[in-house]
Amino acid sequence: MSCHKKKDKSSVTGWNYDDKNYGNFHVLKAKEQKTGPGLVFIQGGTFVMGAKEEDVMGDWNNIPRRVSVNSFYIDETEVANVHYREYLYWLANTFDNDTAVMRMALPDTLVWRSELAYNEPYVEYYFRYPAYNYYPVVGVTWEQAHDFCIWRSDRVNEKILIDKGYLNKRAPLAEMKGGQGDQTFNTDTYLMNPDMINNKTAPKKGGLKDVSGRPRKVITFEDGLLLPGYRLPTEAEWEYAAYGIVAQNPSPRTKEKNHGEELLSNQQVYSWSKNVNGLRDNRRGSWQGQFLANFKRGNGDVMGVAGGLNDRAAIPGPIKSFYPNGFGLYNMSGNVSEWVGDVYRPLTSLDEDDVNPYRGNKFSKFYKDAQGDYERDTLGRLKKVVVTDSEAVTRRNYQKGDVINYLDGDSISSVTYGYGITSLISDKSRVIKGGSWNDMPYWLSPGARRYMEQDQASSTVGFRCAMTRLGSPEGNGFKEGNIFGKRKQNKKQRR
Repeated sequence: MSCHKKKDKSSVTGWNYDDKNYGNFHVLKAKEQKTGPGLVFIQGGTFVMGAKEEDVMGDWNNIPRRVSVNSFYIDETEVANVHYREYLYWLANTFDNDTAVMRMALPDTLVWRSELAYNEPYVEYYFRYPAYNYYPVVGVTWEQAHDFCIWRSDRVNEKILIDKGYLNKRAPLAEMKGGQGDQTFNTDTYLMNPDMINNKTAPKKGGLKDVSGRPRKVITFEDGLLLPGYRLPTEAEWEYAAYGIVAQNPSPRTKEKNHGEELLSNQQVYSWSKNVNGLRDNRRGSWQGQFLANFKRGNGDVMGVAGGLNDRAAIPGPIKSFYPNGFGLYNMSGNVSEWVGDVYRPLTSLDEDDVNPYRGNKFSKFYKDAQGDYERDTLGRLKKVVVTDSEAVTRRNYQKGDVINYLDGDSISSVTYGYGITSLISDKSRVIKGGSWNDMPYWLSPGARRYMEQDQASSTVGFRCAMTRLGSPEGNGFKEGNIFGKRKQNKKQRR
């Protein structure tokens, strides 16, 4: 009797996997995606995106439309001051307080300043004072939020490789002592050209091996260890997550006998609602009369009367204050509005796809120099360039690299936006969602949408990150697709 473990083999060629006698093609057994730090799994589905109440602003920029969103991950809370200060600390030490790098990342604390209000204490203290550690960071532009997501992706994946023994543990310390961009870890660089990463090592035990049976110093994305990058959520993802529609299903983690069809009949207005009246009921009764979000009740009233404050927050409140929604997400209505990835256009909902809708694509590729080598920028990231029109001309599914203006602002649509003359809309206008501490209830509905230039900031706007879900849309431990049992074939039929 052989004690050797039977090897998996290809159903196409019959060759064994992970067998040096048959090429040693490494195939990892199906592996579930791990949830990154701070994230919550959001099971995707269909929902009506857009207005849920009368369009009192007269914008008509959120026409209701039914769409589907694939499963994804999103931060449980908004990114807090302490999280963003951690980012600045890493930049300051890694780039030796390089003025240009720090200026590009520092939040604009002057967003608190007002000609007719005494807000100077917030200008000076809100971002730095420990009492505000876990208050949402504000004064951050869309561009800064985007860069934060890239930095976060690299630090999370760097830690994974360190913990698994594929990167030297002391390397991050070197990064934090006046290093430069080309000495830092970057996920794209590691995957595309690992020779540009200097601190690779091989695990002493239990690591992957190459064709010759020697420990590997480099892993690939196919090995299932690295996570997809953190990013800003799309508008559709953010809005879907805000409603927490799964809470209306008596069995969120459905079994085959309970499909949980059609949860759309209850078109709730706010993220915390379980009914159209906005009241949440449970076995302990209802919280009638208590504010479930941080918002402005009316002119001059942002927190109520002394001794009985209605939302206990004059400005943004702690990121885990107020009641979470059906997905367990905090402050999807109120506290601070949030940047999402999309470029703003009033009527995008009429044109966009009904699966994972998004406007803002610039299809890119990694840049190579004349010698065919990749290059890193001053922050240590692989350089990218937008796909040219000549490269896309033979494609059937897209014909341009930059499609921000597709069907709304391009030559096909014959629509123009005279920014600063006839409109405040430009290619740099990005969608903000959710309503803030200084907004009336209308803006708290996830269907409401506004916009701001991506290089501008506000005391009412923050952000949270998202991540793509790879694998089963129902989550870890669930199969993908409907799989039916095999029927036994009649013996007479097999003859």
